Amino acid sequence: MDHTATDRLRRMTTSAPERPVLFSLAGKRVWVAGHRGMLGSAVVRRLAAEDCEILTADRSVADLRRQDEAEAFVARARPDAIVVAAAKVGGILANSTYPGAFLYDNLMIAANVIEAARRTGVAKLLYVGSSCIYPKLAAQPIVEEALLSGPLEPTNEWYAVAKIAGIKLCEAYRREYGCDFISAMPTNLYGPGDNFDLASSHVLPALLRKAHEAKRAGAAEMVVWGTGTPRREFLHVDDCADALVFLLRGYSDAPHVNVGSGEDVSILELTRLVAGVVGFEGAIVQDTSKPDGTPRKLMSAARLRAMGWSPRIGLEAGVLGTYGWFLKHAAAR
Repeated sequence: MDHTATDRLRRMTTSAPERPVLFSLAGKRVWVAGHRGMLGSAVVRRLAAEDCEILTADRSVADLRRQDEAEAFVARARPDAIVVAAAKVGGILANSTYPGAFLYDNLMIAANVIEAARRTGVAKLLYVGSSCIYPKLAAQPIVEEALLSGPLEPTNEWYAVAKIAGIKLCEAYRREYGCDFISAMPTNLYGPGDNFDLASSHVLPALLRKAHEAKRAGAAEMVVWGTGTPRREFLHVDDCADALVFLLRGYSDAPHVNVGSGEDVSILELTRLVAGVVGFEGAIVQDTSKPDGTPRKLMSAARLRAMGWSPRIGLEAGVLGTYGWFLKHAAAR
């Protein structure tokens, strides 16, 4: 299972298309903030193919929620570029349970790292946001201009407000100080290194664990939250990392850029796909007393497609590979 998934992903993943290089990574020092997370570790893997030095720092070296520690690390390390993938993340339950922590931690990480980059003259910074920044009822597919055009989804507004602040701080520093700071907004990510804890994970890894445990227990049914009708877009984390490196090298402008697959699927359809990959053959039951969240969230991929980038890992192949990783690294936890 693991080898099959790995081989399929390797065959489907190639380097990003050629594009005029505005920022060369050759010989540069690139700090990936949040390198232990799913996205940060994928960015580290992707940068390993570039001729650059990768810098990392865990919380024991620099707690990015503390301004003095963030600034001290950047001053010592002197990166040429920074990818800000560090964040406190979680699903609906985690956001609802810890609103203060989600708002404070993510505000501080964004403000401290971006300000440290400005103070030390970092040449390039890419801030990573989230598709939850957009209004709950934004027209679909969601274009970048929809930001701040309506109310946010209440179940994740704390995280969204912090991410919006980071985007705007990059824009403001570009305008006031001439900093080459850009922002990218990934859609729902999944893949190796994901969080499979049912109390704090996002929908796809949560479904994988539920289906796996239901199969292992010989359960007749698997209960999932909500009606199953909301539609979500998913992107494999290795595709996202490739897009971020593509933007780091070839994009320099104030507007943030959506990073997504351009396709969505209903939660019920996703549940059936996951059950098929895992091999769970029981009934799928919706607990309609639980919240659905945003009815639909599909981002427009037009801006990034026009630059010449598109994803290469399909959803079924990606879920297959993710389940293989789960079996090897997380199933016993």
